[in-house]
Amino acid sequence: MKLWGRILWTLLSGSRGRRGVPQGWALNSWKPLSSLTGLLSAREVVSHWTQVFEQRGIPEAQESSEYIVAHVLGAKTFQSLRPVLWTKPLTPKQLQYIQELCSHRLQRMPVQYILGEWDFQGLSLKMEPPVFIPRPETEELVEWVLEEVAQRPTTVGAQGGPLILEVGCGSGAIALSLLNQLPESQVIAVDKGEAAVRLTHQNAQRLQLQDRIRIVPLDITSEGCWTHLLSWGPIDLVVSNPPYVFHKDMEQLAPEICSYEDLVALDGGEEGMDIITHILTLAPRLFNVSGSIFLEVDPRHPELVSSWLQSRPDLRLSLVAVRKDFCGRPRFLHVRKSAV
Repeated sequence: MKLWGRILWTLLSGSRGRRGVPQGWALNSWKPLSSLTGLLSAREVVSHWTQVFEQRGIPEAQESSEYIVAHVLGAKTFQSLRPVLWTKPLTPKQLQYIQELCSHRLQRMPVQYILGEWDFQGLSLKMEPPVFIPRPETEELVEWVLEEVAQRPTTVGAQGGPLILEVGCGSGAIALSLLNQLPESQVIAVDKGEAAVRLTHQNAQRLQLQDRIRIVPLDITSEGCWTHLLSWGPIDLVVSNPPYVFHKDMEQLAPEICSYEDLVALDGGEEGMDIITHILTLAPRLFNVSGSIFLEVDPRHPELVSSWLQSRPDLRLSLVAVRKDFCGRPRFLHVRKSAV
């Protein structure tokens, strides 16, 4: 699923189109599957809906069809189905369910919301609009944090593992992935969105990780917000996939994003730096002597962040590393507070 997810989001996130598709257009523009003959197997149904999606300009038509059919048949991906199920006749109930889900895709609803779940770092997470859908490249951010913890095992909290703060937890993808792979770690996850806080709670319980995570409704742009976090002790690491889209670029986002996801989780202001600078200002107050900040950003941000940090020597923060994503774009930053 990781590969298909990367393909899906690489193309989808860059596409342009109308802000949404009128419901009547979507529901009246395709021929009901029940009126078609000979389309009985999973493979034939995928072929049918791929053609419908292509005719209606739906991005990643085949992958969308395959995910939906596989979901109805109880699998994560079409390729993971037992080959016998590819040609086995589907029941009328299954055909009807596929048709209902595909009607949502015709309205440009993201596949993740249609399925109601999505895999991230090997974890199956519940998904629901308008909470931000975790992108495949963010898995690389998690992997970098894990590498840093492994390389610097002495930088841990009193509980034996790092105390991690995630800013903007969304569905809980980053926080829960770190908890899952760092058994002695603890996480404080904050988000100002009620839907995000609720979904992170649900996913933590779903994965039985609720005992090591504190989920706090918090707007980090509010004055004095950092005082709410002091009682849990000094933070070792801060990680965030903050809103970083330049405001002028918001109109270029695909209909799947504009019509369904919370745009507040994407819009980073004029230069995409609004929340990033709040995180960089907040973190040093929560660290003990030193600490690290890991951020996912726009490819234009490394230079902007470096310049901003140079203008704020009082924070004692330095940009120590930049990593590229799987498309070769500078996407991740490691900022460190020095002990001196």
